Amino acid sequence: MTTMTRTRTAPPGPPRSAALRWLAVMNRDRLGMMTEAAALYGDAVRIPVGPKSLYFFNHPDSVKHVLADNAANYHKGIGLVHAKRALGDGLLTSEGELWRKQRRVIQPAFQSKRIAAQAGAIAEEAELLVSRLRAYQGGDAVDVVRQMTGLTLGVLGRALIDTDLGQFPDIGDHFGVVQDQAMFELESLSAVPTWVPLPRQLRFRKSRAELQAIVDELVAERAGRTDEREDVLSRLIVSAGAESDRKVGQIRLRDELVTLLLAGHETTASTLSWTLHLIDEHPEVRERLREEAVAVLGDRRPEFEDLHKLRYTSMVVEEVMRLYPPVWLLPRKTLAPDEIAGYHVPANADVVVSPYTMHRHPAFWESPERFDPERFDPDLVTGRPRYAYIPFGAGPRFCVGNHLGMMEAVFVIAMLCRELRMTRMPGYDVVAEPMLSLRIRGGLPMHVHQA
Repeated sequence: MTTMTRTRTAPPGPPRSAALRWLAVMNRDRLGMMTEAAALYGDAVRIPVGPKSLYFFNHPDSVKHVLADNAANYHKGIGLVHAKRALGDGLLTSEGELWRKQRRVIQPAFQSKRIAAQAGAIAEEAELLVSRLRAYQGGDAVDVVRQMTGLTLGVLGRALIDTDLGQFPDIGDHFGVVQDQAMFELESLSAVPTWVPLPRQLRFRKSRAELQAIVDELVAERAGRTDEREDVLSRLIVSAGAESDRKVGQIRLRDELVTLLLAGHETTASTLSWTLHLIDEHPEVRERLREEAVAVLGDRRPEFEDLHKLRYTSMVVEEVMRLYPPVWLLPRKTLAPDEIAGYHVPANADVVVSPYTMHRHPAFWESPERFDPERFDPDLVTGRPRYAYIPFGAGPRFCVGNHLGMMEAVFVIAMLCRELRMTRMPGYDVVAEPMLSLRIRGGLPMHVHQA
């Protein structure tokens, strides 16, 4: 009988004596920390941060192992744990049978046929966005991050919960406060008790209460309707009603709705904002986008059948998500010891995969810092490892809304570029802010011009 031997060798990395230095780097520049670790130590690194160690893996084979092949051994980890204070046990943070049940409940709302049926709603919301932006033409700069947040919330309301979310204009601000708190708890390693009345903690409590009040209002409004619906909200209400403990059902319904509101708008708003920034910096790309939109759409709204025709627009969105993936970090925690890339990883270890660094790995991307949509020309893409590009995650927890988000981004960019030209306010520095999603710090003020 042959027995398998496993290595006890840990990945290379900074010495434990450097733990405070790396904790300070994490607090100051999270993207820089991951980039520096990969540059100094390679595709497998153990990073000491305070009393903890992060096991960072940055190779497609390791990504595949953690997220897909051995996904059952990995629960959500550092960062997402802190988000539970606001999101509870929603789809982003739950585990095991609860997560599988939640996924089964909402999965039908994201089937291809139903997503195709939302094309009209997306196009209408994009048309309304163009009209709102026209009001700024020739005038003051407009914060496109806020505008994209309003757009994506509008699409979310219509496509998934059949509700006008415009009646809650502060949702985006509340989620910003929630993300700020989650990152503070990550950076402080939860050393600050939640009851300490710091200003940020008080803001968080207020925003969390406001978000819970919003979802309670949405549920109450739906309960007052007599018609039957098959959207996500109706499915969640039915699922919650089937719980034997009514209070448990109410809590889970609230958690899942808050999570849906965050995940359903934040990532696409981030992608759209980064897209407008990058095409402003590359006017030749913007012109090609406009030419394609005019050739494919003429002066009409896009329809579902246009999605595959807007080929260059799709390539641009994919390249934007390579450079600025909406989810920049995928944290996990091991349940049992494992071996990754030949290195030992103990049980209960914090393991991280970073789409941000994976998408800039020089072994898999030529000139990785360059914005080049041609990388995603379907006629040219050959030989790239599947797990070198993971903007929507991978494995069982692959983003359920990826097709809806992609259609939304492509349609919106096509309609915007056909009608308008957005230019960054002179002197404004665009800085990436890695929160639960990869946002633009402080918004993105841009001037609006006729295309």
